[in-house]
Amino acid sequence: MSKKKGLSAEEKRARMMEIFFETKDVFQLKDMEKIAPKEKGITAMSVKEVLQSLVDDGMVDCERIGTSNYYWAFPSKALHARKRKLEVLESQLSEGNQRHANLQKSLEKAKIGRQETVKQIKW
Repeated sequence: MSKKKGLSAEEKRARMMEIFFETKDVFQLKDMEKIAPKEKGITAMSVKEVLQSLVDDGMVDCERIGTSNYYWAFPSKALHARKRKLEVLESQLSEGNQRHANLQKSLEKAKIGRQETVKQIKW
């Protein structure tokens, strides 16, 4: 008898995000517990845990309205998050390149008027 291997946490998260991106709808937890096992093969017992991890990471939005929690994630939000991250990384890269250039200039200035000497110590 071979046992069926379950999905990893990352696979569950990716499949849950597919549900949000494909439907572009707002869900309650009970809706997700019905949809996820049927469409994406995520066990109903782990839906709440996976959904909470996505909310904690800011990939899915959650709002409490009355006594219910509503969950949603739209493709445009993911796109904007990637663009912001790209902008931050590009600015860090340009700052790093500028610092590198300044250090190179400082090194060249420090070398002016100095001679390299080779000392050999004999014991």
